Amino acid sequence: MAQLTAVILGGGRGTRLDPLTRMRAKPAVPIGGKFRLIDIPMSNCLHSGVRNIFILTQFNTESLHRHIYNTYRFDQFSKGFVRILAAQQTSDNQDWYQGTADAVRKNLRFLKSADEHIIILSGDHLYRMDYRKFFQHHLDTNADITIAVKPINRQEASEFGILKVNGDFRITDFVEKPKEDDILDAYQTEPTLFEKFEIETHGRTHLASMGIYIFRKEALFDVLSDNTKEDFGKEVIPDNLKNKNVYAYFFDGYWEDIGTMRAFFEAHFELTQPVPRFNFYDEDYPFYTHARFLPASKIYNCQINQSLIAEGSILLGSIIEHSVVGIRAFIDEGTYVQRSVIMGNSYYETIKDRNRNKNEHVPNLGIGNNCIIRNAIIDMDCKIGNNVQLINKDNLQDADTDLYSIHDGIIIIPKGTVIPPYTII
Repeated sequence: MAQLTAVILGGGRGTRLDPLTRMRAKPAVPIGGKFRLIDIPMSNCLHSGVRNIFILTQFNTESLHRHIYNTYRFDQFSKGFVRILAAQQTSDNQDWYQGTADAVRKNLRFLKSADEHIIILSGDHLYRMDYRKFFQHHLDTNADITIAVKPINRQEASEFGILKVNGDFRITDFVEKPKEDDILDAYQTEPTLFEKFEIETHGRTHLASMGIYIFRKEALFDVLSDNTKEDFGKEVIPDNLKNKNVYAYFFDGYWEDIGTMRAFFEAHFELTQPVPRFNFYDEDYPFYTHARFLPASKIYNCQINQSLIAEGSILLGSIIEHSVVGIRAFIDEGTYVQRSVIMGNSYYETIKDRNRNKNEHVPNLGIGNNCIIRNAIIDMDCKIGNNVQLINKDNLQDADTDLYSIHDGIIIIPKGTVIPPYTII
C-alpha cells in the first residue's frame, strides 16, 4: 500500500493513567503481560502494508524511543521507515504540542515527503483493524477526510464524539459528548446504513468517532495551515464538514480506548476470558513487540485460574486468580493474587543482589511471601516485602501518596517502588 503514510500520535501527559505514565509516555505503558500500547497501531500498520510511519512524541519519551528502536527496524532491502518526531523548540516555534491537530501541524514540514494519503492513529487504543479496507472506502468515496466510526448504544453516546451521516456515508454533523435527549434523538442513525456495511445493530443507534482518520494529504495541509486549531475531534473535523468531503467508515470489531485507569484495568480482565473479544492468539495476525528471548516460566506448586502468565516468570507456591502476570515476574510462596495486573520486571536479580538486599533489609525484586494482592496494578520493577496486603482496607476511591495511588478503587504501585514488609494498604 504505497499510497498511505501513517502518523501515530504519542499522546499528551496521560494524567488519567498516572502513575503508570509518571515515568513513561502513554504508548509505552505495558499491556497484556508482554506488549506495550504502541505495539497495537504498529502491528496494525505492518499487517495492512503501511510501512511509512511517523511517531509523534512529547512527554517521558525515553522508554518509548528505546522500545521502538529495539523493535521496529526494517531491513535495507525493503522499503519503509519508522521516524520518531519528538516535540522540539525551533526558531519558528517555542511551544510544545497543544493537542492532536497542533502536534501534526508542527510537523507538516516533515510530512511533505509523505504519500498522497495520511492515516492518523492514536497510540493508546486496543483493537485490530485492516487499514486496507478503511483506505479503499476512503478512495471509493473520493473523500478528503474519512473517520473510522463505531456503532454504540444511546447510553454510551455521552462519552464520545457522535456523528450524523447521510445515505452515502457522508458526515453532515458532529457533536462532542452530547447529553441532551433532543440532540441524542437527532443524531440517531438509520438501521439501513448499518446493513450496508453488513453490521447488525443489536440495539445500537449512534455512531462514535474512534479518533482514527485518513486525510488526503492536500486536505490535511489545507485544514491545518494558517490557523491555531488544536484538536482534530473537537475543532478541525466539525469546522470542515461543510467545505470538505468528510465520510464515515463503519467498524464493528473490538475497540477500546485505554485512556482511563478503569478502562486499562478492565481490558486486562477481558483478555483472561476463555474466548476474549480481543484475541492475541491469532497466528495469521500476530501483534509484534520487542523479542526478548526469555526462558519459559517456572511454576512450582501453584494454583492458577483464568490468568495470563508471561514468559520468564518464576512463581513459587502462590495462588493466582483472574490476573495478568508480566515478564520476569517473581511471586514467592504463600502469596494470593486476585484480579490484579502484575507488570513484572525488566531484569533478574542474582544471588549476589539478593544477599545485598538481605544485608540492607530491602525486599527482593518481585512480590514476597504471604502477601495478599487484590484489585491492584503493580508496575515494573517493584519490590513488595513479605506479608504485605494490598487490599484497599479503607475502601477508598481516590488517593495519592509517595508509595501508592488509588484511582476508581484500584490500587496502583508506581514503577520501582519499594513496599516494606507488613505494610497494609
